[in-house]
Amino acid sequence: MAESSFLPLRQQSLGTMLRRSALRHNDRTAIICGETTWSYADLDTLADRLGNGLRAAGIGKGDRIAIIARNSHAFMAVRFAVARIGAVLVPINFMLSVEDTRYILEHSGATMLLLDATTLTVGMEAWAGSGERSADAVFGLPGEHAPPPSGITTWEALIGADTQAEDLTDAEDLLQIIYTSGTESRPKGAMLTHSAVLWQYQSVVIDGEWDAQTVALHALPLYHCAQLDAMIGPGLQVGCRNVITATPSPDNLIPLLARHKVNSFFAPPTVWISLLRSPLFDRHDLANLAKAYYGASIMPGEVLREIRERIPGIRLWNMYGQTEIAPVACTLFPEEHDARPSSCGRPVLHVSTRVVDDDMNDVAIGEVGEVVHRSPHLMTGYWRDEEKTAAAFAGGWFHSGDLATMDDEGYITIVDRKKDMIKSGGENVSSREVEEAIYLHPGVAETAVIGTPHPVWVEAVTAIVVARDGHAVDEAGLIAHCKARLSGFKVPKRVIVVETLPRNASGKILKRELRELA
Repeated sequence: MAESSFLPLRQQSLGTMLRRSALRHNDRTAIICGETTWSYADLDTLADRLGNGLRAAGIGKGDRIAIIARNSHAFMAVRFAVARIGAVLVPINFMLSVEDTRYILEHSGATMLLLDATTLTVGMEAWAGSGERSADAVFGLPGEHAPPPSGITTWEALIGADTQAEDLTDAEDLLQIIYTSGTESRPKGAMLTHSAVLWQYQSVVIDGEWDAQTVALHALPLYHCAQLDAMIGPGLQVGCRNVITATPSPDNLIPLLARHKVNSFFAPPTVWISLLRSPLFDRHDLANLAKAYYGASIMPGEVLREIRERIPGIRLWNMYGQTEIAPVACTLFPEEHDARPSSCGRPVLHVSTRVVDDDMNDVAIGEVGEVVHRSPHLMTGYWRDEEKTAAAFAGGWFHSGDLATMDDEGYITIVDRKKDMIKSGGENVSSREVEEAIYLHPGVAETAVIGTPHPVWVEAVTAIVVARDGHAVDEAGLIAHCKARLSGFKVPKRVIVVETLPRNASGKILKRELRELA
């Protein structure tokens, strides 16, 4: 049977997912971004037209299309158009340097680049230096409040014929290559199929309680799979209303939450903290905000209590995972936070998880081991890197690199990244435990704990802290605070006060940079 006659019968792909959403929800609002509002039918039609335009530009199945752009309606239209024609999306962090951007363009073998006005300079410089690449393969996208950039081929030129694009994509075809944040070395390209992403959508929709009545605000970068695949993708699958913004600042987010009566919002703890500290918080009605999601790190207990006090009735989910699992692996449900506030919960619907020692044996209840997973969410491997792929799947399970404990009911508590565990004076010190103690200090807004070289202790527990506005934090006072709450070997030997903590796009603190600072 010919490929084109077989696939539609049992087809499952991201492109067909949108087609089904458009048939079910048609005139319902799918996307709001700035002054742009699209129905599900609008988004589906534009995905077809962009798909036809991409084909006319010579893009075929399996070709990699890189995009460096801030959040916008156009970003999502491109996302579905690329999927519909069987090409592979390569979203790139818009905060990367020219050198790092060039590396990803070269490593992925991208044949087309999409930019907006904010990324034009870096993108064009990286593209020009990435081998023999044609400037005709660079297109400009409109932003949230801006037209496409000038000087390159326009967005309008990419929009093709107004006919339904033929979709020959199968579930196991490659959908996207998401490059990891590179906190260790060069970023790795996680290969995710249509099937992996759609299985993950099922887990999120069911365990995150998504439905067509959801009104979600999407503010974290769409080039990262946390916002792209844990939030807006599932939202579009079930027919909810999705508000997109490129500016995750309190001055922008709080009015949007109120204006659109948003009832669902995802952000890492750092963003939640910034919202709580904003004078706008108490000036706007956020009573509709019923479902809240966070990830990247455990929500400090004091912050969790403050969110619940200031938005009565809000329910919070902790979603834990990483790029390689598309990205959600575990969830702590709202009703589980009081009993286990430091836990990331249990595996979601389509994930199996263990905590193991170096020989792949399950560790005893309460003992520390590495988190490993099996799931249809998982990547197929790292793009052009067989060695790291083999290491990641050693023993037939995916190795997360996270250290954790598991209790007798299967709840997982992340202790540290495997590379971040502090070894001080022969004892293992969890940076997470020390951070939780520091967060109880009234003058501390944020903190990160690392190990730094020490001639006696091998590593010294070192606290990097950001003071709250109007407060001062001194080393002696904070150390005394910790001594009252921690065993002696866990108490910081050094305290460094900084204005901000370095982070990647998903909100994770870059401890590598903090070690260099210290």
